[in-house]
Amino acid sequence: MASLKSVLSYPTRVWLNLRKQTNVIYIRRTLFPPRQPPFKRQDGRFINLGRQSSSTAVGAEKGEDSFIKWFLLLIPATTFGLGTWQVKRRQWKMQLISDLEKLISAEPIPLPLDPNELKALEYRRVRVRGQYDHSRELYILPRSPVDPEKEAREAGRLSSSGETGANVITPFHCTDLGITILVNRGYVPKQKIRPETRAKGQVEGEQEVVGVVRLTETRKPFIPNNDPERNRWHFRDLEAMSQVTGAEPIFIDADFGSTIPGGPIGGQTRVTLRNEHMQYIVTWYGLCAATSYMWYAKFIKKIM
Repeated sequence: MASLKSVLSYPTRVWLNLRKQTNVIYIRRTLFPPRQPPFKRQDGRFINLGRQSSSTAVGAEKGEDSFIKWFLLLIPATTFGLGTWQVKRRQWKMQLISDLEKLISAEPIPLPLDPNELKALEYRRVRVRGQYDHSRELYILPRSPVDPEKEAREAGRLSSSGETGANVITPFHCTDLGITILVNRGYVPKQKIRPETRAKGQVEGEQEVVGVVRLTETRKPFIPNNDPERNRWHFRDLEAMSQVTGAEPIFIDADFGSTIPGGPIGGQTRVTLRNEHMQYIVTWYGLCAATSYMWYAKFIKKIM
């Protein structure tokens, strides 16, 4: 009976032994990979392949970290360059504004008839004598009165609050030159666009006008097309205005001193240029400082 039990239990003991050996082999193969034998070179020296592959992996990892390190340094370098560029742009814009202010405040000169000379005189003050033809007024609208200080405060806004109206463009026959030009007499509020609402300002007789030479302008995006039939103009198209009024394609903005009581308010030349470069300078240099510190903390002090 005992021998029979021994015979029956033998397969079970064999299976348990095989299972134990298999587990041992599996664990050993997983946790302790077999060491590769050294490789013998032709000169008789041995190379440990396991150690060499490990050092290669470490070198590749170091090379990748080095690439990322110097690549990320491009961010503060680029923002510093953009900030410096904005400094130069601001200097250029300030000089341009200064030049325009000098032109507008300079002593007026007689209006030249040479078209080529006129093209080089935009924003130059000129003086003319003659009389208005109020029967052929044109209206550029919508317009708001020019306030340089207010426009400087609102520079960069998508819209600005305030009243709207129109600029009144009137043909002006220059008696001393024998030609008719276009004069922007100035701003009128919406309720004063019709000539009969400002009859006091519709003066007759010879007048002296001092104004600023302006050139034609192209239609900007989102600006409606001019509608000559309805006398609704949205930008200064001298060729089209000349065809409608019969005047020469010469245009001046009357200055504030040429304002006639009860009539349009002169001095509607916009010379306030958008100057937001200081904001850009602060933004780019601020980004440069922040990203420089992050790079220093990550790769030099290694605290991140």
